[in-house]
Amino acid sequence: MSGRLDKVFAGIERVGNKIPDPFMLFVYLIAILAVASTIVAAFHVTVTIPGQDEAQPVRGILTSDGIVWWLENFVDNFISFPPLGNVLVMLIAVGVAERTGFLSSAVTATFARAPRWLLPYAVAFVACQGHVMSDPSVIVIPPLAALVFKAAGRHPIAGLIGAFACGTAGYGGGILIGSLDALLQGITQEVVGIVPQGAQITTHIAMNYFFSAVAGLILPVVGGFLIDKVLEPRLGPWTDPDKEPQRGLDSRQRRALIGTVVILAVYVVGVFAAWLLPGSPLRGEGGALIPSPFVSGIVPLIVVAFLIAGVSYGLFARTITSTRDVPKMMAEAVKDMSGYIVFIFAAAQFIALFTWTNLGTLLAVKAAEGLEAAHLTGYVGVLCIVLIATFANLFITSGSALWALLAPVMVPAFMLLGYDPAFIQAAYRIGDSATQPITPLNPYVYVQLEYARRYQPELQLGGLLARLSIFVIPFWITWVAVLTIFYVFGLPVGPGSEIRLPGQ
Repeated sequence: MSGRLDKVFAGIERVGNKIPDPFMLFVYLIAILAVASTIVAAFHVTVTIPGQDEAQPVRGILTSDGIVWWLENFVDNFISFPPLGNVLVMLIAVGVAERTGFLSSAVTATFARAPRWLLPYAVAFVACQGHVMSDPSVIVIPPLAALVFKAAGRHPIAGLIGAFACGTAGYGGGILIGSLDALLQGITQEVVGIVPQGAQITTHIAMNYFFSAVAGLILPVVGGFLIDKVLEPRLGPWTDPDKEPQRGLDSRQRRALIGTVVILAVYVVGVFAAWLLPGSPLRGEGGALIPSPFVSGIVPLIVVAFLIAGVSYGLFARTITSTRDVPKMMAEAVKDMSGYIVFIFAAAQFIALFTWTNLGTLLAVKAAEGLEAAHLTGYVGVLCIVLIATFANLFITSGSALWALLAPVMVPAFMLLGYDPAFIQAAYRIGDSATQPITPLNPYVYVQLEYARRYQPELQLGGLLARLSIFVIPFWITWVAVLTIFYVFGLPVGPGSEIRLPGQ
């Protein structure tokens, strides 16, 4: 069996390595999209988004309107690409924490004596809770996981890839409620009123909590096993080219780490107090915890935390000796990701054009309408939702954007069949997660490629995708198994959220 798997993954890697350089890949995709969109637009194809009265036309790039739009938005497509800002500001802060020595010291102090067998499961568990941090989780957790593995003498790429795969393929799960729950619930609440039953239904942010929490406990076991028994053995032995793994801290490092942790703890307590205490400034409208400025401002809050940790440790450990050191470290961190910035220049154009053409919307809406027209009922129909979301997730990587397209069709259709909207939303979470690690349209895949090249400079996109693909099918099967158990035993997917509507 192991030999067969080796051949499968080797084949995936060979095929993947034939994929062009990421920058050129998106240049070719833009050319294909330009031709395809123009042909479809020539037939005056339109798409009506459920809940809207006006049909949206499919637009052609190689038309006068398309060329004018692209020229007018060419620069904005790049500088306003959402992941670009998050990645750069996070990397600037993490770069300071890394270069002052804080991250390596913190990892050494925390994991140096931890059992080596436990590390894959610990990394998988933390990564599978990552959605509480939103996108920063897939920027911060994987490189930290690489450091954890390296400190223990294990292959850092196994930690990096495993954390990213678990954090994305398990994104819809977790024992903590986060911004994803708020985004999905808000969309679901808007569409339940499309059918008469919706007048008596009120959704809430924890409507999927039981389901996502169970998945958040089971998926790390699967992920840890895959990291330990499948991924890492295929990477071969790891030898640190610089030095042997650090096993302890000297007295200066220990004092610096203790002082930094105290300062960081004061900051964290202050932030949470400004969020949790009644009347605090980081509370949302009406005193809501989610949504709130705390959730919407999680990126700058995390950035400040890393900067505080990095600068404090650097001053204590004397790795910062001049005011010039910090901006120099920031510049080095950005320099390390220069390849990613160049790639984003092309990727941002493709994604903006793909959105403008309405081709993605057409694919998602037609798939949902096809399911409704086929009159699929029962659990088979629910699995079709999972499959449609799984496939569409390869092209529309924003979970809230994809649900905004699918929910207006899926939720009312299955409510008429007697299903609680919370259960339909739970099914959607599977498809929104499972294929995230392997879609070339996920910009964070290329962040991981840049991270991985620190340890394996010759690594190509195909090799990375082949290793990430190890997680997709096992995670998808596990997700569906959990959903099936909830369905078969009629377990509520969240507080007050059943499989079926009352009386069904």
